[in-house]
Amino acid sequence: MIDNKQLLQEVLYAMAEGNLTPLFEAMADDMQWRWMGTGQWSHTFDGKDAVINELFASVDETLTGESHVIVHRLIAEGDYVVVEHSGRNTTPEGKRYDNNYCWVCRFDGGKLRELREYMDTRLVTETFGTDERS
Repeated sequence: MIDNKQLLQEVLYAMAEGNLTPLFEAMADDMQWRWMGTGQWSHTFDGKDAVINELFASVDETLTGESHVIVHRLIAEGDYVVVEHSGRNTTPEGKRYDNNYCWVCRFDGGKLRELREYMDTRLVTETFGTDERS
């Protein structure tokens, strides 16, 4: 069985190539993806379907072309893998969106159960405006 760190490395490598399938396959059906913080961009996506149909559907609408994922470091201990990475993207209007992220991932039974995403929410607001869900 593949270990959690190796699984996340393979997911991130595929994402860097524009392939989200390994990420979706790694998710447990009841996984939870949380945008951390207390502001308008704090949000929780409950379940794999919400992550795919809400979070990633909105990414398809707000970013164009190739999405570049640059991994800076991965740290693993037990069920947790932490990855610090950067995204290099462009909006449909041609505006750069280059954010930095830290994902704290919890695995159970070889599946991604929880992902807490930390990012520069001020940059998100400057790039995309107000979160329509808030």
